Amino acid sequence: MDISLILKITGIGLLISVACQVLSKSGRDEQATMLSIAGIIIAMILIITELDNLFSIISKVFGI
Repeated sequence: MDISLILKITGIGLLISVACQVLSKSGRDEQATMLSIAGIIIAMILIITELDNLFSIISKVFGI
């Protein structure tokens, strides 16, 4: 695991939170909610790919 994954998730979180604040202040709460859900999904996709890499390395080490 690299520090770049943590920085990517942090960057996504910052961008999404700023965009949600802007949308909420302009009265578009539904779009802000959908944007926050999309941000969570993007972060989860990044984490799932790293978990897949971790499990493949573990299976190679133990010969499963």
